[in-house]
Amino acid sequence: MKLIKLFSMLSLFISQISMAQTCYDADLVATTPSSRFVQSDNGTVEDQLTGLMWMRCSIGQTYNSTTKACDNEAQQVTWQQALKTAKSTTFADFSDWHLPDYKQLASIVERQCVDPAVNAVLFPNTLAENYWSSTSSIDKADHAWAYAFYSGKNNLKNKNADVYLRLVRFAK
Repeated sequence: MKLIKLFSMLSLFISQISMAQTCYDADLVATTPSSRFVQSDNGTVEDQLTGLMWMRCSIGQTYNSTTKACDNEAQQVTWQQALKTAKSTTFADFSDWHLPDYKQLASIVERQCVDPAVNAVLFPNTLAENYWSSTSSIDKADHAWAYAFYSGKNNLKNKNADVYLRLVRFAK
């Protein structure tokens, strides 16, 4: 029993190490430098370049302004559920949140980093997983574009797949 418990703890430790973000400071210029964003304690960041305001945490998580982290588990939803969630969400006293289109979602991909490919200061505890965009496929009506935050690349996902979600709004 002790051996099983030790093995479980060791596996958890190794998986935590393998989940650590990797950034290539010397090789690439940051695409989402923190200086481009206005950070708020209400769980949002405003991108001064695009004029977009983002939720710092994925849907299902709660921003903790004391620890500057996202608490709780992120939720996966289908594309249709993502659209409904965006329409019904009120957060930080705003009710005009929407599912980002693929260009908006691309604007927060940090090309300098992988696992996750995001600025971890601005978007803490982002999963190195796929996140929905509102952009449907032209060729496949039952697919929509997502961004894989493990690599920063976009890909098509079946609209019935369970994928993570982060919402955005126009700041002005």
